[in-house]
Amino acid sequence: MHNNPLRACEDVDDVLDRYADMVYKIAFSHTKNKSDADDVFQNVFLRYIRCKKAFQSEEHRRAYLIRATINQSKTLFLSAWFRKTEPIRDELIFETEEDNEIYDSVLNLPPKYRTVIQLHYYEDMSIREIAKALNTKESTIKSQLHRARLLLKEYLKGEHDIVW
Repeated sequence: MHNNPLRACEDVDDVLDRYADMVYKIAFSHTKNKSDADDVFQNVFLRYIRCKKAFQSEEHRRAYLIRATINQSKTLFLSAWFRKTEPIRDELIFETEEDNEIYDSVLNLPPKYRTVIQLHYYEDMSIREIAKALNTKESTIKSQLHRARLLLKEYLKGEHDIVW
């Protein structure tokens, strides 16, 4: 934890190196295609660069980027352009076919469940960190994770041995 607040405009390259993968994966999990995820990614980091906000810690900066990514994804869905276009189905490619199938099932979850699964399992965030980043209660995150796991189990119907 830093004693001095962290400025958004400082070390943009470092922030991009550290958080680009996380932002892109969250954007992709919400938009379900590369082109829209690229747009969200770009908008999030443009907002970050323009941001005059002082961050209290790296955790605060990370939470800001997560929230901005989710908000930009929602904004994309509300735009008139998005409502009049047909999405192209793209995929992130994982090392194994099983991982691809599991992630494809994650993409079929409702957005609030996709988000908590993405942050917990793919970004290794704790329930407490997710709750803080999403500005919600830990009990809500626990419930959403539980429901998301049940839905995933139903989607996968015992095809994969997943240990939760």
